[in-house]
Amino acid sequence: MTAQQKRKREQRVVTCMIELYCRKKHHTKEGLCPDCAALLAYALSRSERCPFMEHKTFCSQCPVHCYKPDMREKIRQVMRFSGPRMLLVHPVLALQHMLETLHQKRKKEIRP
Repeated sequence: MTAQQKRKREQRVVTCMIELYCRKKHHTKEGLCPDCAALLAYALSRSERCPFMEHKTFCSQCPVHCYKPDMREKIRQVMRFSGPRMLLVHPVLALQHMLETLHQKRKKEIRP
């Protein structure tokens, strides 16, 4: 998988998670509230500029945390809330994410 393909998939996952979070927590019918829209724009811009995309699986496994502390906490809340619910809303995307995470963990265990 190329870095561009990984970037697009990561952006799709984070978009779905933020949309789900905003819909359930902030009760938006269409679109995102201003806070969630700002968080999504921030996350997408960080993903676009990531120099480690070829080597990392997800931001949580990156050696450099490029998110500002307040944005990092917000995205952590979104992930914590949306992660389990993604299995119901976007099962294929959630399973791909889980399989890729497991694959990456196994890779780390095998390396000396």
